Amino acid sequence: MSQIHLSSPVGIIRLKAVDEGLSEIHILRPGESPGGDSPSPLLERAREQMGGYFAGSLRVFDLPFALDGTDFQRLVWAALCEIPYGTTASYGEIARRIGRPRAVRAVGGANHNNPLAIVVPCHRVIGSDGSLVGYGGGLSVKQWLLDHERSHSLPR
Repeated sequence: MSQIHLSSPVGIIRLKAVDEGLSEIHILRPGESPGGDSPSPLLERAREQMGGYFAGSLRVFDLPFALDGTDFQRLVWAALCEIPYGTTASYGEIARRIGRPRAVRAVGGANHNNPLAIVVPCHRVIGSDGSLVGYGGGLSVKQWLLDHERSHSLPR
């Protein structure tokens, strides 16, 4: 396993990869130790794409994933990747999209366990009333990411 860290507008981000693909993208919380770097070509590509995302020039990531989760979690994570840049969807909408309309809480659980923050865009999932709810990086980070995407998705 290799890992790198990058500074971003939302804090230090740790990226980890195994041979098959990215396995973790985690926004470090204050006081959380980053650990040492052990770069790889995939992580350097991920660093470049994350830089493009934060610069507002990249809207869709093109990176291989090595996701460790249940079949249900993988189904939810795939649905998250279909939420267009600069838009949001509710937990209920995601549950309906995957054919499990009563699994709203389970969708929330899968979001909570998403190992690839930003790239698998769980920050685009909001409450049914439009409110910001639950984000591992903190609600202020979620708001920043949504505002960033909205400001860069406007016609130029």
